[in-house]
Amino acid sequence: MKGAKLLLLLVASSLCLSASIAAQQTCPADLDSKCDDAASGDWEGEFFPGIPKIKYEGPSSKNPLAYKWYNAEEVILGKKMKDWMRFSVAFWHTFRGTGADPFGAPTKVWPWEDGTNSLGMAKRRMRAHFEFMEKLGVDRWCFHDRDIAPDGKTLTETNKNLDEIVELAKKLQEETNIKPLWGTAQLFLHPRYMHGAATSPEVKVYAYGAAQVKKALEVTHYLGGENYVFWGGREGYQTLLNTDMKRELDHLANFLQAAVDYKKKIGFNGTLLIEPKPQEPTKHQYDWDVATTFSFLQKYGLKGEFKINVECNHATLSGHSCHHELETARINGLLGNIDANTGDPQIGWDTDQFLTDISEATLVMSSVVKNGGLAPGGFNFDAKLRRESTDVEDMFLAHILGMDTLARGLRNVAKLMEDASLDELVRKRYQSFDSEIGAIIEAGKGDFETLEKKVLEWGEPIVPSGKQELAEMLFQSAL
Repeated sequence: MKGAKLLLLLVASSLCLSASIAAQQTCPADLDSKCDDAASGDWEGEFFPGIPKIKYEGPSSKNPLAYKWYNAEEVILGKKMKDWMRFSVAFWHTFRGTGADPFGAPTKVWPWEDGTNSLGMAKRRMRAHFEFMEKLGVDRWCFHDRDIAPDGKTLTETNKNLDEIVELAKKLQEETNIKPLWGTAQLFLHPRYMHGAATSPEVKVYAYGAAQVKKALEVTHYLGGENYVFWGGREGYQTLLNTDMKRELDHLANFLQAAVDYKKKIGFNGTLLIEPKPQEPTKHQYDWDVATTFSFLQKYGLKGEFKINVECNHATLSGHSCHHELETARINGLLGNIDANTGDPQIGWDTDQFLTDISEATLVMSSVVKNGGLAPGGFNFDAKLRRESTDVEDMFLAHILGMDTLARGLRNVAKLMEDASLDELVRKRYQSFDSEIGAIIEAGKGDFETLEKKVLEWGEPIVPSGKQELAEMLFQSAL
């Protein structure tokens, strides 16, 4: 009897699912399927029924679907919080993330998904994306070209697919006043890019990558994007035994210079960003960290053309803190954008978790404030739900938590600046350089003969305490 009831339930569920997508052409998610890719992306009603527009309710609120620390219009340190943050939703993690990992199948099947890779499904997904951002109160988004539109059998067909989805995105942007923080080309998933794109040993792949970036730049420009990102996940090597490193680096520089030239040709005024990462999927990625990328840009005369998109999880994979990478970028005039995520200290790969550590968020925001903000960049949530988080509501909870964490970090920075004790500790630590001889050294005129005479005059230096524990105490007092 239980078996019969279960069968009836399954049949009923199947009928409900069939009815809900009856108007939607469905196709197998492969390029060889023979069906109408011009299927409608229409969806009746809300994608997120029962989820209200997320509002600020303050730290005392117990409502999980409310901001406790992020108050978009509140002015802190001379700017509205929304202008400090410039939050963005990452389309790929939020709407293409399936929960799959190297050891397990997908765990997430959202109600609007029909299991296809059709244009109709891409349109439906885009509409869900914009409803999500409207309810979240975020007015920027980021995308890879191949995540928003399906591949075709040829580049021409693929570009046609992309154009169709981009027209829908443009319409939705006009209706909502939402626009891209940045766009990018996905040059790592397709098998053609197994050796890289700009660093591939095959010239036809290099050319294909260039054609794909050309189109992605055009699309980003058309949609009003403020930046364009290069993440070279496969621009590196697995072994040097079969690699001509110099030739690959030269090719990469030429590729980036060509992107600069085309950006200017089409009148795109957005910032070009490079996103460093040390490894994964390659054993060694050429833009290992901010310092390596800075050196590369200097060597090839590209420094004035690019800034850095720092991803916190990538920072820790390279053996640095996110704060270190942000400061390295900032003091070199390269800090352009932040991919707001974090990794797990017990796991040695890119877990792309939402940033929830208040201490780290405060350090991150201290760099942002010292930088005067991130505009035209911002904070992109390059972060994904955990594999085990499978409710639609979890999409909102994760972003609310990430936004509140960074907002709390900004509030903490304001406290530290108002108190000024930590700044004073740092000032005093270097106060000996405020002397006449210190000024000479900092002006680059401290020759060794002059300094030797001073040492003979002074005698053995008395070295003061670094007061690290006091610095940590003052920092923690603001959290």
